Amino acid sequence: MGFLKTILIVLLVYYLLKILAKWFAPRMFRYAAKKTEEHFKEKFEGFAQQNNPNEEQIGDVIIEKKTTKKKNTSKNVGEYIDFEEIE
Repeated sequence: MGFLKTILIVLLVYYLLKILAKWFAPRMFRYAAKKTEEHFKEKFEGFAQQNNPNEEQIGDVIIEKKTTKKKNTSKNVGEYIDFEEIE
């Protein structure tokens, strides 16, 4: 009788854990993903603030290039050479 009672308790605990895992596992993964996203966002914002190229500081040298019109290129760029394989 004690053996049967032990088997029933083990099965009950197994199925109870299985049901609880179905309910709480998605919530725990969602929480972990949210925390990881916040962590990476904080790290990226800190990096972006340090290396912001648009922010001008005193003593920075700025080089601005004016766009030039492209020259008309001729369609006759060169001579076409047809190579043949030698066996």
